[in-house]
Amino acid sequence: MEIDFEKMNGLVPAIIQDARTKNVLMLGFMNKEAYEKTVETKKVTFWSRSSNCLWTKGETSGNFLNLVSIQNDCDNDTLLIKAIPDGPTCHKGTDTCWGEKNEANPLLFLTELQNFIDKRHEEMPEGSYTTSLFKDGLNRMAQKVGEEALEAVIEATNGTNERLVYEAADMFYHLIVLLTSKGMRIEDIAKELQVRHDPNWQKH
Repeated sequence: MEIDFEKMNGLVPAIIQDARTKNVLMLGFMNKEAYEKTVETKKVTFWSRSSNCLWTKGETSGNFLNLVSIQNDCDNDTLLIKAIPDGPTCHKGTDTCWGEKNEANPLLFLTELQNFIDKRHEEMPEGSYTTSLFKDGLNRMAQKVGEEALEAVIEATNGTNERLVYEAADMFYHLIVLLTSKGMRIEDIAKELQVRHDPNWQKH
């Protein structure tokens, strides 16, 4: 990776993003030595401009930033570092240096689930319920979506909110399996809804 450390007198900004939640955690600075130590140890390390030395985030608090990936920007002078934090990132005890909660948007899990089901479809491990659905064929998968949708309707009209969420989750899972069998993903549904949200969208 070619990094232009000279533009800022040996330093480059390093934006730290939680690899799981996608939230921005902090901004630090790295010199060449800090970058190399980060790559070697897999613990995000910075150059402290106030102390004029290297410091590995978490070496005192134990709240390390575990490296996942490093990306360089288009000018080769700013790094985007994706990491998994062991605890609060800010020295003040907050999740981020902006005082925000580092919470994942639950909707992001749908993509994670989709990726998991894709892998099941590719590998077809024995003993997996998802594998058994794929083996049962398209008609059975479609039938399961219908069954779970009906159960969700029943809970909506005569059941509890808790059971409605439970049955709706079953319906979503089986819908993703069905989409996967057809070479599609749950994001295709999201894109369609996004298009429909346009005021100029016309039903066809």
